[in-house]
Amino acid sequence: MTHDQFGLETSLASTRAMADWTAVQRGVLSHAANTPTHLAAVLEAEPDFALGHAAKGLFMLLLGRRELYAAAAGALAAARMGDATQREAHYVAALAHWLDGAPSRAIAELETALTSTPDDALAMKLSQAIRFLLGDARGMRASVERLLPQWTPDHPARGYLLGCHAFALEETGDYARAETAGRQALWTAPDDAWGLHAVAHVYDMTGRSRQGVDWLAGREAAWAHCNNFSYHVWWHKALLHLDLGEIETVLALYDDHIRKDRTDDYRDIANATSLLTRLELEGVPVGDRWEELADLCARRTDDGCLIFADLHYLLALTGGQRGESSDLLARIHRDADRATDETRARMAHPGRDAACGLVAFSEGSNGEAFHHLARAQDAMQKAGGSHAQRDVFARLTIDAALRAGYLDDAERFLNERKTLRSGPDDGFAARRRDLIAAARGRAGGRSVPAE
Repeated sequence: MTHDQFGLETSLASTRAMADWTAVQRGVLSHAANTPTHLAAVLEAEPDFALGHAAKGLFMLLLGRRELYAAAAGALAAARMGDATQREAHYVAALAHWLDGAPSRAIAELETALTSTPDDALAMKLSQAIRFLLGDARGMRASVERLLPQWTPDHPARGYLLGCHAFALEETGDYARAETAGRQALWTAPDDAWGLHAVAHVYDMTGRSRQGVDWLAGREAAWAHCNNFSYHVWWHKALLHLDLGEIETVLALYDDHIRKDRTDDYRDIANATSLLTRLELEGVPVGDRWEELADLCARRTDDGCLIFADLHYLLALTGGQRGESSDLLARIHRDADRATDETRARMAHPGRDAACGLVAFSEGSNGEAFHHLARAQDAMQKAGGSHAQRDVFARLTIDAALRAGYLDDAERFLNERKTLRSGPDDGFAARRRDLIAAARGRAGGRSVPAE
């Protein structure tokens, strides 16, 4: 047995494997692109390393791709063959629970590991990542705040813990503390892209777009090392420029960074589809940019790993006016009808209504779209992602109400959105309030119940 950089006992034997395992853990914390290479080296050197196989399986499931489930199951089998320590066994059990359709039980295993070994930075980060997929912002915050008193300033991963705290604070509406924590995270760990992006979230949610642009400017080194998370940071920059009305900059960021590599990773698809949707809602022509997204998403209609992913695939297919949108909608209905696990439960609610609303909106059936999207809104947090990512669905709900002539309902959802945010209305909300005022000047607004 040896001890890793955090002083935790592992079943690794060789110094070389330990060096690569250190790089894996650092890579997960900083979202580094070279993490898979180091993990492959660890498992080549020590093929019986149970924790390495379990981590590999969990990483695969985080990618939200149905075709990787078989490989994740293979990783579980390999992990069970290894001689795991008690701490490592929790990772193996976490992978097994997630493969059985219970990611919340996977989180419980990781939290149990943190109870006995609170210095376990990998368990901390994985717990945060899975909670993020489930939309469990309160759980993210509680988990981090349980660890903060135990991670002293000299803890090798304290900066990354502060970054996770910053994001959890932002997602639970504590914007001032989130900004402070995110800045502290970056001072402590200059490559903590998660903490840096948490501060960008704060600027978005508090209507300080110019300060957000200034915050990201010149700090590109903090995310240059990243995997596809780098595209997401560029996406945040594009959102800030969009709020400022700097459309040419937004389109350039889309082409040069956000869709530079045109992958079909659901997170990259989410960045692209939600940005194009925002642009079109503002009346900006996006040219043929939907085409390549629709081509990729037409091959993902049977996936069903995450409702968050499916809804963004659907945005691509409806944006590209593709018939496969019907196939994806039908599959969401089928999954919702047999909601036997946590994933399918989210297909049922908010997934079914959200998906129906997106299709109806694309067809110009604005009243129908509003009814479905409004019913989904109360549970959209369960779809996962962040406030900023889910905001595209709030915008669509508001615009569906406006286009249907439901002015009171549009205003109600604008007010709910403002309650979630802080500071003055952003450009989107201000423009919609102007539309409502103008419409009321012409005729009384109709209101319908959002059941």
